[in-house]
Amino acid sequence: MASRLVAIIHLTAPIGAVCLVISVSGGSGGRIAPPGLILSCDEQRRGVFICATLKLPRVPACVSEALVLRTYPLKEADLVVSFLTRDQGKLRGVAKRARRSKSPFGAGLERLSHVRMAYFQRETRELVNLDSCELIHSQFGLVSDYWAGVALDYFAEVSEQLLPPAEPNERFFRLLAAVLESLQPVAGEREAGRVWRAVAYFSLWAVRLSGWLPELHVCLGCGSVLDGTERAFFSRGRAGLICGHCRPLLLTGGSWELSVESRAIAEEMLRKPVAQLAANWSQAKAADLRRFLVQQIESHAERRLATAAMLEEGLTAY
Repeated sequence: MASRLVAIIHLTAPIGAVCLVISVSGGSGGRIAPPGLILSCDEQRRGVFICATLKLPRVPACVSEALVLRTYPLKEADLVVSFLTRDQGKLRGVAKRARRSKSPFGAGLERLSHVRMAYFQRETRELVNLDSCELIHSQFGLVSDYWAGVALDYFAEVSEQLLPPAEPNERFFRLLAAVLESLQPVAGEREAGRVWRAVAYFSLWAVRLSGWLPELHVCLGCGSVLDGTERAFFSRGRAGLICGHCRPLLLTGGSWELSVESRAIAEEMLRKPVAQLAANWSQAKAADLRRFLVQQIESHAERRLATAAMLEEGLTAY
């Protein structure tokens, strides 16, 4: 009886030459050759087969550059990881054994770590399976500064709320990477100044990339132009700015003023990268702009940001 081929990986050769057969099952009458034996083609026709199992290394389906946003405990030793990739957008996955002392992920799953993430993804599952991560850059050097730590939490929370799952957004990834780089210590610059500059820049561009940034030079009520001397006001729940004439009619509740200086700062941030902005910032500088942008984020996310109030500690009650 002729032999039946189940799985074969071989080096083809002319008749009479030797041929390596890796995994074959034969029909009746075939004899079993020891693993590793190189057989001639004539021996293969007579039913001589090698018993061998080919074991290939498990290769992750996807490898992406990513920023870790949040981690959540799962079961006894696992973690659910939310991370933003450069090419696939925001994803969530399970990191098995990540909470054990000998974790295969090491320190790569710390908050806003810049990593190269390897994972398996199936279309029918919401969570991917994390295989490993290679640490590119850690934010460990910033944790000793209180305001920098709060800013990191703020970046992660806003990214979690604004980004839809599995929707590529490379511009947001580059924004987050740029503000994280701007937080790194530089000789001659105040650490606190870098924090407030990065928070304001990230907030403005996060709102703009989400498509929610209103026109900063037009009154939402009457449509008049808000020039350099015109006062502008905003309130929670309204998307834009209101001039002084429309304020009594449209802003019946609490309202705040967005100063001419802060509007000019916003225009500058829309033109320049964060690294080119002056770092001589204080907590009070552009505080009204931060409040305005946070209210835009909260209005569209339909929830309050826990870290926003922490950033405004020391100023007027949030």
